[in-house]
Amino acid sequence: MKTELFVLVAALVCTASKPLSKAAQRNKLLLVSFDGFRWDYDQDVETPHMDQLLQDGVKAKYMTPPMLTMTSPSHFTTITGRWVEDHEVVHNMMFNAKTNQKVPHKQTLTRSEWWDNGVQPLWITAQNQGLKTASFYYPGGGANYSGKAVNRVIVEESGHPDDNETEWRENIDKVMSWFSEEDFHLVTLYYGEPDNVGHAKGPDHPDRKTIVRQIDRTIGYLREAIGHHRLNDSLNVIITSDQGMTTVKKRPQVDEIVLNKYLNLLKLASFEILDYGGFGILTPRPGKEQEVFDALSNVPNLTVYKKDELPESFRLAKSERLPPIVVVADLGFNLNSRFIVYVNKGDHGYHSGEMDMKTIFRAFGPDFRRNFLSEPFDSIHVYPLMCKVLQIKPAPHNGSLSVTEEMLLLHGGGSQRSQLSVALLLSMMLFMFTEL
Repeated sequence: MKTELFVLVAALVCTASKPLSKAAQRNKLLLVSFDGFRWDYDQDVETPHMDQLLQDGVKAKYMTPPMLTMTSPSHFTTITGRWVEDHEVVHNMMFNAKTNQKVPHKQTLTRSEWWDNGVQPLWITAQNQGLKTASFYYPGGGANYSGKAVNRVIVEESGHPDDNETEWRENIDKVMSWFSEEDFHLVTLYYGEPDNVGHAKGPDHPDRKTIVRQIDRTIGYLREAIGHHRLNDSLNVIITSDQGMTTVKKRPQVDEIVLNKYLNLLKLASFEILDYGGFGILTPRPGKEQEVFDALSNVPNLTVYKKDELPESFRLAKSERLPPIVVVADLGFNLNSRFIVYVNKGDHGYHSGEMDMKTIFRAFGPDFRRNFLSEPFDSIHVYPLMCKVLQIKPAPHNGSLSVTEEMLLLHGGGSQRSQLSVALLLSMMLFMFTEL
């Protein structure tokens, strides 16, 4: 009798733990990015919905962006799993150091020649394996990759307001309908706040706290919308950002950096982007490389590097697109080439090791553990995690699933429902053998 019961229960356990067909068990994924959300922005503001995410899902203590801590480079690292030196989106501005071409950030969003450098983003990898994907304002989503476009794309236009809460909710409603009515598998959704407020007012301004409260309400609305569209059992959500924000140091507290005081840029440089936060690039005129380097070495509150001597941890030295001279200002010091015209009260672009540059990571859904606090990790590791959740084979990448797989139920080995079924049947088996 015991033998027959054992065979019966063992068969039931195998059935419960057996993976469903790929079409039936593949869950969907929404990646949401709130630009410029520093890792601690929720610590001085009441954020009940973000707090609930820790109870219902996963929170990392913080996440470290790549060098460069800028919107386009960092977002593209997340969606490709590649370091900046590999994907070559080395600045927010599209530029050509030979022709002096410079294209503002939002105008680059549909310029495939800036984004398509041989690295395959997650949208295209997923589509090549039969999934439907969409990009809603996410940097890089509006480009073509080897002639392939994302299935559905909405690109944010220049001048479009980023802080309209009603529109934020409408965007969520659109995305939920894509999942529930059109069977999209992956959607990336981007919001331009709290980055804009951080730049304009500074990270310590009350308006930053106001926009964080708005973000928290939006997360609450997102969770309601997921339930309304009956996606609770099939949609995983990752909420993250590209970098943090720090207060810009200004007169009279400090002397601002004006690089033309230390070298004649017109005479010594053929190309420069030196008025863009804490990170600058420069191409010296032929034969002037050492003179430029020596002059910049004398500038206080700034570190100058020859590209081929950049620290390995920067993951920038192998870039073919990056000019030969790179400068990184100390935290909070903005770069000015010739005149002090910089108006931002907050900025980024500084060393990714600075705590003010760290950002957030939250995740919840059927494949994620609940009430799990993760140790910090680099954003490069989000890509293999997303591939695991989508059950697709990753393209070549620099991340490692071993860094993030503890966030997943049974390390991604099955759904919560199947795990509970196995546990229940094992308990039944133990009970029956005890009774016998």
